[in-house]
Amino acid sequence: MTANTPTIVTFAIYLLGMFLIGWMGYRATSSLSDYILGGRSLGPVVTALSAGASDMSGWLLMGLPGEVFSKGLSASWIAIGLCLGAWCNWRFVAARLRVYTEKVGNALTLPDYFTNRFEDRSNLLRIVTALVILVFFTVYCASGVVAGARLFESMFGMDYQTALWVGAVATMAYVFIGGFLAVSWTDTIQASLMITALILAPLMVIYADGGIGASTAIIESARSGAFDMFQGQTIVAIISLLAWGLGYFGQPHILVRFMAAESVATIPNARRIGMSWMALCLGGAVAVGFFGIAFFGSRPDLAAGVNANSENVFLEVAKLLFNPWISGVLLAAVLAAVMSTLSCQLLVCSSALTQDIYKAFLNKNASQKQLVWFGRAMVFAIAVIAIIIAQDPKAKVLGMVSNAWAGFGAAFGPLVLLSLLWGRMTRNGALAGMVVGALTVLVWQYFQWLAIYEIIPGFVLSTLAIVVVSLLDKQPSSSMQDIHRQVNVEIATHGE
Repeated sequence: MTANTPTIVTFAIYLLGMFLIGWMGYRATSSLSDYILGGRSLGPVVTALSAGASDMSGWLLMGLPGEVFSKGLSASWIAIGLCLGAWCNWRFVAARLRVYTEKVGNALTLPDYFTNRFEDRSNLLRIVTALVILVFFTVYCASGVVAGARLFESMFGMDYQTALWVGAVATMAYVFIGGFLAVSWTDTIQASLMITALILAPLMVIYADGGIGASTAIIESARSGAFDMFQGQTIVAIISLLAWGLGYFGQPHILVRFMAAESVATIPNARRIGMSWMALCLGGAVAVGFFGIAFFGSRPDLAAGVNANSENVFLEVAKLLFNPWISGVLLAAVLAAVMSTLSCQLLVCSSALTQDIYKAFLNKNASQKQLVWFGRAMVFAIAVIAIIIAQDPKAKVLGMVSNAWAGFGAAFGPLVLLSLLWGRMTRNGALAGMVVGALTVLVWQYFQWLAIYEIIPGFVLSTLAIVVVSLLDKQPSSSMQDIHRQVNVEIATHGE
């Protein structure tokens, strides 16, 4: 047996399991609703863990630990912002979106929801929403491809270009076959792997250095500023990191999980499960990076991998501190993080192209079988585009995620929130907010004004555009207002 054999076997078992679930999803898929929303059949555990896994991509095990390893605890403001944002998303969006999407024509996608919610017979909202999804998700998908390539490159000595295709094809296969049900079921397994890895890895790092006291002493000696939450951070920088939480309200791959819940009654339990999982995972990721400072600081001969790229800290810890079989499981968790988010993103892009472009404009009489197969073809097409974007081996996972996260948060966040909470909002207000939010993010990314995260000006200006244009516009129709009241009554009935 070679040194890599246990890891290869572990990866092979993991991938075979994912493909088997993909096949089971294929057997359970008979319509477009099944393929892109799972027939609205997800219970609280699957809803919670699939939402969490699809949210926490490769950046959770690579980007975040790498930032903390490089900058110390001052990089953990992002984790605090994400926890706050995720809780607010579960509390104020999840149940309302589940109810609203069913009442407005059983909307299957976010463009579908916006179009039906605002009775947009011109379909302009549908087109613009689908375009925004495709623009920002191609970048988001590319970040997942980069993270997967780094994993295969590090573990199996592949060149970067080969690793790109191996990682992408592994994910593409079960999404292509099984659709939403396969993605949701695999996400549940992948979320379990991720939390196991992020609990075990920091514990082993601390144990290897002789406990928390010894580890903190080493960190204090090697880099005393690592303990300072404000080290190297301005007020603007801290606000920018906390502002990551605003992005949750506009992420299509997370929102679609709320839409697919079995009923509004499953949301409270799903929220509790999801937030517990998230807090443990984010805490573990921060701990890996932080205590990794001590581990590699006291072992400079082992630090070549993390010195070359700090985002490899979890990968290096998994390889160095665990026997090959357990290491294989932990590294499979990185692949799980990559695959869970990438698979959901591919599916959302496919859904937008199939439901909101192909069916709405090109083939209104398409059969369910035609729609499902067109959706599968779009999964393949988007994956290839993501691979092309991810060609640069120097690309940073966290940086790519940051750009896409801001784009969705600003374009869709205020729109989703106000569409659920404010009955006076109009179609023109929705369109103005989406366009202003997306353009602000793109322009701000280019000019980098004030060193502030672009989601903040994008979110603020998008909200102002929605409110101002809606108030200047004529009143929403009586049917729109009736549905809004019905949603409020149903939410009040369920205590949400």
